[in-house]
Order: sequence, then structure tokens, then C-alpha cells
Amino acid sequence: MPLQSHLKPGDYLTLLGGTLCVVLLALKLWHGGVADTAVIRSGGKIFRTVPLSRDQRIEVPGPLGVSIITIEKLRARISSDPSPRQYCVRQGWLAHAGEIALCLPNQVSVELTGGQKKYDSLNY
Repeated sequence: MPLQSHLKPGDYLTLLGGTLCVVLLALKLWHGGVADTAVIRSGGKIFRTVPLSRDQRIEVPGPLGVSIITIEKLRARISSDPSPRQYCVRQGWLAHAGEIALCLPNQVSVELTGGQKKYDSLNY
């Protein structure tokens, strides 16, 4: 028997309402607020905390060499790193609070703070 024969008109309304609730909650919870500060770490210690309001280029020393962090238009990224696989460089621009880029071989990281953090399974 097809599933449609078991559904009543009110069931369609309930399914539509449930789907709408799930979509609205996902958009609300998984969208972090706008970040206003970047916390740069080197070797596990805070190297510098900088505002995202000013465009700048920061050189951060690490065990493998110097990583370059670029801040432009209220967002940040690791634009250059001596690590072999370049995962942190490929991560691209970070713009929302709670986003982070890690260069593990060079022990350098950038984390955006301010506003409301994005919801994910780590901060549940």
C-alpha cells in the first residue's frame, strides 16, 4: 500500500510545520555571530589579540618558520605557512565567531572571537 493512502490532510500540515521548524532552528543555531577579534596563538600561548576592524598582515614565528596571517574586511586567514600539507592555508577566510584555523606542524592558530559562537558538536 502506498504511504499517501495513510496520510490525512492534517498530517501534511504537521509535516510541513515540523520541516519549517527544523530549517529555522538549523539556520539560527548553526550561524555564528559576527566576530570582532582574532586570537593568534603560537606554541600554545597567545601571541597577539588583534581587532578585525583594521586590515593588517601579521608574521607569527613557529618551530618550522614564519606563518603569515592576513586580516581584511572583518575576516582573517592564514595566507602562508611553512607546513608541508598547507591545510590551514586551504581553510580560507574565517568570518564568524568560533571559527578557527590550525597549523599543527608549525603550532600556529587563529581563532575568531566576539558575538555568539557557532553551534557545533564540540560546544554542545
